[in-house]
Amino acid sequence: MTDQTHFGFETVSAFEKTRRVKDVFRRVAQKYDLMNDLMSLGIHRLWKNHLVWDLNLTQNAHVLDVAGGTGDIAFRIAKTYPHLNLQITVCDLTPAMVEVGRDRAINQGLLSGEGHGIEWVCGNAEKLPLPDKSVDLYIIAYGLRNVTHIDKALFEAFRVLKPNGKFVCLEFSRVTLPPLEKVYEFYSFHLLPALGDYVANDRAAYQYLVESIRQFPDQETLADMIKSVGFKSVNWKNLCKGVSCIHTGIK
Repeated sequence: MTDQTHFGFETVSAFEKTRRVKDVFRRVAQKYDLMNDLMSLGIHRLWKNHLVWDLNLTQNAHVLDVAGGTGDIAFRIAKTYPHLNLQITVCDLTPAMVEVGRDRAINQGLLSGEGHGIEWVCGNAEKLPLPDKSVDLYIIAYGLRNVTHIDKALFEAFRVLKPNGKFVCLEFSRVTLPPLEKVYEFYSFHLLPALGDYVANDRAAYQYLVESIRQFPDQETLADMIKSVGFKSVNWKNLCKGVSCIHTGIK
């Protein structure tokens, strides 16, 4: 029997979802950062800053940024903790996203081998190109909902983390304030795809991104999934009444 999953609101094979997700991000790579600013009115920057500040890193570490795309999280970590000797690896499924990220890293003097460097690799969150127990901190920001099998990605996170390593996920979630939920629903389904069409000339890609948010597990369900692979001390923190949420766990 074919392994079935969802691509937005459409039911597709697992193979087809991975292919389509890769194609979506190939198409939007060049406008991805601009669209993030426009779609969130710049608030995504505050959410990402919140995540990085909450890390409160105090010692050298190997940081893995999965679905790291154009490097937003990796750059923030490097600039927030310049006094630490951090090994930062960005892993993304889509070569076009990695290419954009590497170009940004070169422009900012943050490519691996240039001081506080960042390494860029292509790879699937369900089968990471890293050995067991090799990283101290695993981060995935706005990427887990695009993974074909979330459970497999969580198992991989657990596999590559060292004992006592930390898992951190920043993702869109369920709004907890009913009046805000109605406004958010209208904005998501009516304005965002139109914005994607106008700015990136790709309405379908942003229609998928909106639908993928609605298909993603709510806060409690995701926390249970994280616990199920072996993580302890699992917690979550809502941002903007649940528009986004940070989940954490310890191996």
